[in-house]
Amino acid sequence: MTWQSRLVRASPLRCSLTRPNGPYNNIPRAFSHYARFPAGALKASAMSTQTTVTCTTRRTLATPALRCLNAENINPYVKEAKYAVRGELAVKAEEYRVKLSNGDKSLPFDSVIFANIGNPQQLDQKPITFFRQVLSLLENPGLLENPEALRTSFGYQQDVVDRAKKLLADVQSVGAYSHSQGAPVIRQSVAKFIEERDGYPANPQDLFLCAGASSGVNTLLNVICNSPQTGVLVPIPQYPLYTATLALLNAQCVPYLLEEQKAWGTDVNAIRDSLAQARSAGTDVRAIVVINPGNPTGASLSEQDIKNVLELAAEEKLVVIADEVYQTNVFEGEFISFKKRLRQLQQETPGKYDNVELASLHSVSKGMVGECGQRGGYFELTGFDPEVTAQIYKLVSIGLCPPVIGQALLECMVNPPKEGEASHELYQKEYNGIRDGLHKRALALYKAFQQMEGVECQQPQGAMYLFPTITLPEKAIEAAKAENRAADEFYCLRLLDATGVCVVPGSGFGQKENTLHFRTTFLAPGTDWVERIVKFHAEFMAKYK
Repeated sequence: MTWQSRLVRASPLRCSLTRPNGPYNNIPRAFSHYARFPAGALKASAMSTQTTVTCTTRRTLATPALRCLNAENINPYVKEAKYAVRGELAVKAEEYRVKLSNGDKSLPFDSVIFANIGNPQQLDQKPITFFRQVLSLLENPGLLENPEALRTSFGYQQDVVDRAKKLLADVQSVGAYSHSQGAPVIRQSVAKFIEERDGYPANPQDLFLCAGASSGVNTLLNVICNSPQTGVLVPIPQYPLYTATLALLNAQCVPYLLEEQKAWGTDVNAIRDSLAQARSAGTDVRAIVVINPGNPTGASLSEQDIKNVLELAAEEKLVVIADEVYQTNVFEGEFISFKKRLRQLQQETPGKYDNVELASLHSVSKGMVGECGQRGGYFELTGFDPEVTAQIYKLVSIGLCPPVIGQALLECMVNPPKEGEASHELYQKEYNGIRDGLHKRALALYKAFQQMEGVECQQPQGAMYLFPTITLPEKAIEAAKAENRAADEFYCLRLLDATGVCVVPGSGFGQKENTLHFRTTFLAPGTDWVERIVKFHAEFMAKYK
């Protein structure tokens, strides 16, 4: 059937053609693009009533719709977006969890392990006491009227009370809007944290507090992407936030492959090749995303890797988006921020890197804090045109302000109890206990993967994840095809059904052609769930050999 035959004339209606990139200026191209969506590419607009109904060969324009919205007429970019870490596997895992909680004994496991997402406190990571005590006083400042009871009955130290009073003096109430960029005192604390971390000055005016790093990424990409031809270099494998957001903005993801055999390092030559190919195809590549430490790979970039990216950005006029939310989750070596490396390079080679635009992101959701639900974070702008910064400020102002309680938690994270303060000892004990536990479980999982047939894994360097390669028997690949599934997705679904362990197939993050992976966190307490994976894998391989 031709696209023309799908038009149904019914006066006084007129039919107009739409596609994700706008009006149908190029019908063959547009139709092939829109063919990914089921019937509904064509719309008819009622001139007199402004009513929109969907044209299909199965329904005439005279048939009224029961509702305004249906799956065929909503924003097509929403349907385009994919977010694997909360996809089919996660939905099925939640169904299993509910069954178990309702007393269902039919499943071959007694608990569900949500190793699909970096959500520490869902997996029994305990919150830092100092942080939660401060937040409790901010939420209920009337408690400050009885400091003796706080101290004797609830164990609140004086530095907790002092911090709460300091924050309340700035924000007045966590129920009130703050400055759109974030409360001034909190931005000052973040700036001081960055200065102490990097050894270079930071300006509170360059800081934007946000509802977690994801919100910051959304803001930045909304400003960067000005047309369907805009491209952003994204590492593969990548955290699907980036491809999903680019899909929503109708912009182009320009992938560049990380080097698995070099501990998932960044290959600047691969980036240059991807950039050249995209630009030759007419894509206006404007930015490059770097996730350090890596998600889903867990890799930590070296000084040289960071320099290579910044050098490329200076030469090609690319905005660098440095996703650094795992900066405290480093097991091998040390974390080096893009901001620090940029300042070093600007000192070493005056003038060469002055045009680099860098946006650095951090969050309370990861690290030893793990307060995902509090939605606190920041991004820092370095080297941006002041007029662009003003437009970013306008954009965040439309959302009024980030959650104030999340801002307060961010202040506690960047300014924890210092040595000599009453809460310091407990803070250090809790912080180090979480860090050591993460490292222990990462090593246990890594060692298990080393023993499994057809599985290869890079040694854990940081973040909260491992991303092993799996080589599956041909029979398993054929079984996956029979179900119209990717082979790694097939494997992960069987793993969930047999063990209750939910991981994410590598195809959800992107992977090199003809390779299979899955991503797992190592947040769940204990190691018995690791043994579940080992047992399942041996049985799976035996079944499909």
